[in-house]
Amino acid sequence: MNGNSFGRLFQVTTFGESHGEAMGVTVSGCPAGLELSEEDIQGDLDRRKPGQSKISTSRGEPDDVEIKSGVQDGYTTGTPIGMVIQNKDARSGKYEPFITAPRPSHGDFTYSSKFGTRNWGGGGRSSARETVNWVAAGAIAKKLLQQEGIELKAHVNQIGDIEAPEVSFEQMLEHSEENDVRCADPDAAAEMQELIEDYQEKGDSIGGSIYFEARGVPRGLGAPRFDSMEARLGQAMMSVPATTAFEFGLGTGAREVSGYDRNDHWEFSEDGEPVPAENDHGGLQGGITSGEPIYGEVTLHAPTSIPKTQQTVDWETDEVKEEKVIGRHDPVLPPRGVPVVESMLALTLVDFMLLSGRLNPDRVDGQVGEYDTDYHPSSPRNE
Repeated sequence: MNGNSFGRLFQVTTFGESHGEAMGVTVSGCPAGLELSEEDIQGDLDRRKPGQSKISTSRGEPDDVEIKSGVQDGYTTGTPIGMVIQNKDARSGKYEPFITAPRPSHGDFTYSSKFGTRNWGGGGRSSARETVNWVAAGAIAKKLLQQEGIELKAHVNQIGDIEAPEVSFEQMLEHSEENDVRCADPDAAAEMQELIEDYQEKGDSIGGSIYFEARGVPRGLGAPRFDSMEARLGQAMMSVPATTAFEFGLGTGAREVSGYDRNDHWEFSEDGEPVPAENDHGGLQGGITSGEPIYGEVTLHAPTSIPKTQQTVDWETDEVKEEKVIGRHDPVLPPRGVPVVESMLALTLVDFMLLSGRLNPDRVDGQVGEYDTDYHPSSPRNE
């Protein structure tokens, strides 16, 4: 199976299945000298983990991360960072009816037809459980970006037909973690929660979207055409399980706007720098960052594992069957998807920071050739 790595210089490679022994990720390309601990990573994993609220799956995974390599005395060494998260609450028995009778709108049949086999417990490699690896890697990317003055945040801006009003970046930082929905507008969050619970009671699910934003991104990241920032961001966001759409700036709304109205007129900033008067382009022009905030939206469809009777066919017995997907599943995906979207944004940005030379690929302090550093391990003989 190909397609298990993401990034050019800051490269993430993952392994694991939903009901396997463990999930794991290797991060190659993190510069040496970044102060890093398991606690730095655990916070985002706790935001993504199952069982955190009544509108998430009840699967009881602590998602405790263990750093296995790439860190010495609390600092990265420049070598690959290996991390493992154990699976502790897998229950595969409820998936046995679907070994040769694929669940509707899942990857069961396509995986089996491609490889001739699959890990069927919990959906195996196709499960969104795999994003725990992305969040672990993304936490490292976030810390690197923070040292460069780059902040990013996401929140749930729509569930079903309930859309939150536009909120500021500061409101997202302050309020999006105050409710189970992870919506920065408390009134909209309450309505969304009620709608989710209604679908949950009916044994059904509902879709929604996540708005993301990054501040402090320097000008000049990205390249025209195939390595444009929006192309790479699109790949990152469309990789998130259940994503059906990605947009930036005006997004799909651009089809209703004239060229004159969409164009960002230029003016001088207080520092005498050319800056766009507005930011309808979402911080990206010609595939390259403009220095303005990057913002966009990711749409996620309703979870496909629902406890309603649905039709399937068994390719082994040639039977048409009526089955229920009995298990522990989310009635909605965006609330737990917020840290996933943030992580993919962070991974994309840090990769471009390295590619552009804004980050030294060898070490965060930039002191190339210096060996006597604050983060070099001390010799026991000198203590």
